[in-house]
Amino acid sequence: MPAWNEYKNMARERGALAHELYVVFSEPAAPPEQMKEQLPGHLAYQAEQEKAGNLVMAGPMSDTSGELMEGVGMIIYRAESLEAATKLAEGDPMHSSGTRTFVIRRWLINEGSLTINVKLSAQSVSL
Repeated sequence: MPAWNEYKNMARERGALAHELYVVFSEPAAPPEQMKEQLPGHLAYQAEQEKAGNLVMAGPMSDTSGELMEGVGMIIYRAESLEAATKLAEGDPMHSSGTRTFVIRRWLINEGSLTINVKLSAQSVSL
């Protein structure tokens, strides 16, 4: 398997965008009551990261059936490096309090299209 930067360069050579983002998979590590206590701080932090241009999208995910919420969340950050994105994830009160744990992965965007800018917590859309 090629190293990350080698793969990124190969993608660019074949004409792909090769835009790097960082995906955080966040999972509960404490009872729901503790998560509820951290929720206001978490939402404020997410809004702060959105305003700063670091937060691309975030929200809860269903289980594999698509019917139940298991408490897993996904956060997509825009950052200069994996280390910088990790610091963003660590700064989330849900993670810094130990209420949730996370795994972060690089995501290389090669294909697709996007034509709108949506800021979810700000409830704004621009075309």
